[in-house]
Amino acid sequence: MAESVWLDSQKKHEFQTLEGSKKTDVLIIGGGLCGVLCAYFLKNAGVDCLLVEADTIGSGITKNTTAKITSQHGLIYDKLIRSKGKEKALFYLQANERALEKYRELAGEIDCDFEEKDAFVYSLLDRDKIEREVTAVNSLGFSAEFCEELPLPFETEGAIKFPRQAQFHPLKFLEAISKDLKIYEHTFIRDLSPDTAWSDHGQVTAKKMIVATHFPFLNKHGSYFMKLYQHRSYVLALENAPHVHGMYVDESKTGMSFRDYKNLLFVGGGSHRTGKTGGGWQELREFAAACYPSATEKYAWATQDCMSLDNVPYIGQYSKRTPDLYVASGFNKWGMTSSMVAAMLLCDLVMEKGHEWQELFLPYRSIWKPQLFLNGAEAALNLLTPSLRRCPHMGCALKWNKQEHTWDCPCHGSRFEKDGSLIDNPATGDAEVE
Repeated sequence: MAESVWLDSQKKHEFQTLEGSKKTDVLIIGGGLCGVLCAYFLKNAGVDCLLVEADTIGSGITKNTTAKITSQHGLIYDKLIRSKGKEKALFYLQANERALEKYRELAGEIDCDFEEKDAFVYSLLDRDKIEREVTAVNSLGFSAEFCEELPLPFETEGAIKFPRQAQFHPLKFLEAISKDLKIYEHTFIRDLSPDTAWSDHGQVTAKKMIVATHFPFLNKHGSYFMKLYQHRSYVLALENAPHVHGMYVDESKTGMSFRDYKNLLFVGGGSHRTGKTGGGWQELREFAAACYPSATEKYAWATQDCMSLDNVPYIGQYSKRTPDLYVASGFNKWGMTSSMVAAMLLCDLVMEKGHEWQELFLPYRSIWKPQLFLNGAEAALNLLTPSLRRCPHMGCALKWNKQEHTWDCPCHGSRFEKDGSLIDNPATGDAEVE
């Protein structure tokens, strides 16, 4: 099975499984980077909190990130200014720059391979698009630059450069901040009521709850099954490949990304909607053979990301009708910075402090976006697909992933082993695939 470079020889603290009944002020469900940061900040603020994780902390999406910390999220600022106005675009930039600064502060006391790097978004076809983004970012008071020459093995139409962004080792960071937190691993939450969460061996009563499970699993509130879909992408770590001395990503959703880590070059790409077909590792291996013929593949892994309707995450109250239930999801491939933004915002909201960012990230903002209809059409088509192999989440037909030998759901991105064992949510149980 493919495993990321972060898992290699990484020691981790083990936490016990929840048994019996517990009571806390704030329950956090999900032990990825976002959930653990929430627990860390709440504990430091003197709030009684408890975190439960279905597997082990960092074992979901966090372990498969390429770990870029940046406020440069594709070509987002020109779009935000046009769709939401300059004030909200500025809030988005400020939120992510504050997240980067918080990582800088914490990494000063943690050995997590934190390095400052410039970040670049390039285009293969459209110079004008890059130039518009430079103009948009500069109009917000941030110093971005247009770059002609890049150390990549192909020609581009130019790139936008964000200086002093960062990269790190996510599991080293997670291990350091989680040591003194109240965490229960191997504790799968099967059901929620307004004040109680039930696992197989116990229950937790809480005044407030935060759902940080990557894809929100509670269907009866929030309509996340309409607002989100998942996108799968692949990574190779190559030895004996030239360093690129920065972090690079194509503005195209199916383009390629690059970053260095020690003596390795990460090459990402082969992307596709989960449950669909795409280039995968084969595309990356063909690219590496052509462009880096002397390189050796040392690691290969894959990940997936929740994509929101408008490229902005959902962070805040789970729905209008759930005042004490909160959520963080839809990070759109930028989970490291967005996890920190979410943790800072959610901790203020849980402590009933107002926040200038909350309207921008409001989970129940308008859903009338073109992607909503694409998501609905995909789900309708899949539900009509004749197949006995159905996802237990909402009944969509599962598709066989030939590259990873898994059953994947094209509707909402749940994934299952060959025997039907659950890998990734929003499904909360195994699939019947025999």
